[in-house]
Amino acid sequence: MSHSDRIQARFQCHFDKFALDVDLNLPGSGITAIFGHSGCGKTTLLRCIAGLQPTKGQLSVLGEPWQTAHNSWPVHRRPLAYVFQDTSLFPHLSVRKNLLYGYRRVPAEQRKISPEQVYDWLGLSPLLKRMPAGLSGGERQRVAIGRALLTSPRLLLMDEPLSALDQQSKLDILPYLERMRDTLEIPVLYVSHSTAEVARLADHIVMMEHGRVVAQGPLQETLARTDHPFRLEEDAGVILNGEVAEVDDRWQLCRVAFDGGELWLRHHEHLHAGMSVRVQVLARDVSIALQEQRNQSIQNLLPATVDHIAREVMPGTSLVRLLVGDTPFLARLTSRSVHQLQLSPGLPVWLQIKSVALAD
Repeated sequence: MSHSDRIQARFQCHFDKFALDVDLNLPGSGITAIFGHSGCGKTTLLRCIAGLQPTKGQLSVLGEPWQTAHNSWPVHRRPLAYVFQDTSLFPHLSVRKNLLYGYRRVPAEQRKISPEQVYDWLGLSPLLKRMPAGLSGGERQRVAIGRALLTSPRLLLMDEPLSALDQQSKLDILPYLERMRDTLEIPVLYVSHSTAEVARLADHIVMMEHGRVVAQGPLQETLARTDHPFRLEEDAGVILNGEVAEVDDRWQLCRVAFDGGELWLRHHEHLHAGMSVRVQVLARDVSIALQEQRNQSIQNLLPATVDHIAREVMPGTSLVRLLVGDTPFLARLTSRSVHQLQLSPGLPVWLQIKSVALAD
């Protein structure tokens, strides 16, 4: 992929109590999650990209040099849109007028997204005549995202847009964000500390800690690494892209085929054969056997090969990376189990997967 199809950023700056040192080479499409614990520098990075945080560095977006060692475009010249936690809708304007506020200020020849497209992507048509005060939190955030998109930005920045919403509002808005991801050609940088949001939405991930990038790459590959500092999290695991191959109404299960095998998981009403889905398999839900064990309750048994072992990632615990075909899985085992099974790279084994869930 050429530089004209990438987002490249290099910032090295010091603040009163904080230092940011990042070197990014990101895809120019899809959603890139900027992920890490609170205070790691996610929002500071986004503000540097937006030009809201004065800093020295270099930034190129889809071939345009927004910032160099000798020149930096001011905020108003950077063709981006920024969605904050706070929607900041104009309370005296209807939803339609809020949405069209930025759109009408974009020259006609520069408009790349139509209001009708945004209404469709974000399900806004029933809300157009309503006032912001009468909207739920999730509805207000959808309007804020739509307003940002209608400025036809070359880059969309989203700073924890769901963090102020209750759990039901988050669940309501996520399908709209998925539709936007699948339809939109604008690259999105999405700041979050929620592994559930990242698992469901992101194509690419940047992991940050103490102002530095500790890992970056395609979501599936990066989450399956054993050498990044987030491997000890309770929800460490892998994300798989698959397709619903079968729905079993009798047992309320569905079979999802992925590159290398298939998995059974609990059926959800909206699933149907042929549908593309993402599933999550947590390392804590994977055990290993040297031989196939059919006389037990676990339904998901997969032949695999040990790829890598990270020993003693914490006292008494090891993390094992395995391959089912070319698809990676992670298993968190006691170091004693690793020793007793004599696990080593290249060894054929059987995965026993206790739980599989949709990434939602």
